[in-house]
Amino acid sequence: MTQTLVHNLKTARFLDAAFAEEVSLRGTQGRQVRALADFAAVGGSQRSATEEVALRFSVSRNRAFLLLEISCALVSRLPNTLAALDKGEIDLFKASKVTQLTRDVSDEVAAQVDEFMAKRLAERDPAAIRGSVNYAVQKFDPDGYRERAAKKRALRRVSLKHEDETMSTLSGHLPAEVAGSIYASMSRAAQSRRRTDKSRTLDQHRADVFAERLLAEDGRGKPRPHIHVYVDLLTLTGARKDPAFLAGYGPIPDWLVREIASNPKSTWSRLITDPATGQVLEAGAETYRFPASLARLIKARDRECTHPGCHRPAEFSEIDHIIAWARDGRTNHHNGHGYCKIHNLLKEEPGWSAEPTGNGGMIITTPSGHTYTTAPEPLHEPRTEPEEDEPAA
Repeated sequence: MTQTLVHNLKTARFLDAAFAEEVSLRGTQGRQVRALADFAAVGGSQRSATEEVALRFSVSRNRAFLLLEISCALVSRLPNTLAALDKGEIDLFKASKVTQLTRDVSDEVAAQVDEFMAKRLAERDPAAIRGSVNYAVQKFDPDGYRERAAKKRALRRVSLKHEDETMSTLSGHLPAEVAGSIYASMSRAAQSRRRTDKSRTLDQHRADVFAERLLAEDGRGKPRPHIHVYVDLLTLTGARKDPAFLAGYGPIPDWLVREIASNPKSTWSRLITDPATGQVLEAGAETYRFPASLARLIKARDRECTHPGCHRPAEFSEIDHIIAWARDGRTNHHNGHGYCKIHNLLKEEPGWSAEPTGNGGMIITTPSGHTYTTAPEPLHEPRTEPEEDEPAA
């Protein structure tokens, strides 16, 4: 047995032991949730129960309130999510992503979302779970979602928080498509500046562009960069009401997509999907560098960095080979994928490797010998036959 193999086995044993403890902790959280829900049922008013939990647990009032809210929701309305917590498939933080987004829906809609999420919880990161819950809430409660969205959009605001060492944070709470357009526009301007001015980082250039634009009193119009929205044609035409996907944000409702599409200043790229799989159809090339058309297709297909748990938009990621060109990796859509700079550098670290599974999917092997399978999410669920509200082919 080689020294490297012994090292890998030892490393894997440590990681597996830590994960076994994590699964045990999740099961404990499930039992704690039930105990807190039982306490809430007999502990008096909400205020009283919250304060008592805060004292007993030595946590803030807000933390105690959230613990009780999550516990009661899981026990009374989300049995599948609670079962996943009991089995150790998720932790309490991931479970909270389901409870938060179903807080304002009816029991019936909560039950539908809980059933939808039953097989979409295990081995997924919190952001991915939140995206799926957001999709399900829009799918099963479109009218309620629209009403809540209108109220939230009316609460748009800019806030200022002063911090240490002469710095402050200026943030805007804006509609998703507006915030995405602003950030994309600033990023493109920053990238352009960075090419000729290396004395500042990309983040510094972006911050400077942000400040200059806000302070300019003689602005000459509003920039409208190309933003990436992924939408089923039937939803775009109004024949369906399925949520679409805004790059860098996640699911957005059908009505918002149509508003963006009807804006004369919006720019769009047409994407053609395979109805059987929901994936973007292919293009190919035989050169080292990915042609612009192929790079655009890969970014459209992947939508995010393809490393598990990373959600940086593919629009700002690098297009590279899964199997390196130097190892006879081909320049095509099967062997090409979007990776943010951090994870693109990670694959050069000792012990990391990846093998393509087709259409941008891959199996990642870590230094400890664990493997993880990842693939781009389809743009819509596979369809084998027309639905009742779908026009015949």
